[in-house]
Amino acid sequence: MDLKQVAKDTVKVLNSYLTYQAVRIILAQLAETNPPMAYWLTKFSGKEIIQDGEAYLLELLREKQDLAFRVMTVRQHLAEEVTDLLPEMVRTSIQQANMDHRRQHLERLTQLTVTEPHTPPEQPTDPEPNLDNLSG
Repeated sequence: MDLKQVAKDTVKVLNSYLTYQAVRIILAQLAETNPPMAYWLTKFSGKEIIQDGEAYLLELLREKQDLAFRVMTVRQHLAEEVTDLLPEMVRTSIQQANMDHRRQHLERLTQLTVTEPHTPPEQPTDPEPNLDNLSG
């Protein structure tokens, strides 16, 4: 297991996710302050591969430099605010999720299906016993 590569891949995914969140924040701001620009950014984001934050920013730099700088600024701010919280939150979240999965799995494994107990058909009973056949 190459932990360094796992860390690098995680950073890339996190960078792309923070880029996505920065674009969402900027779109919300633009929707209130500059609807035509919000519309343009929505269209641009729909056609470009926003899953790769770096490729998205390179293309945005070519199209609208000011928006690209704004996305980078917001993304950096998000990173500064979020990264301090992440280590403990990730550990806790994974531990809790793993515990929940194990508990649910154990419950499925130990769940018994309750069936109706087998009862023999009832014997017909006489409402009144015949006392004439008794001799004593």
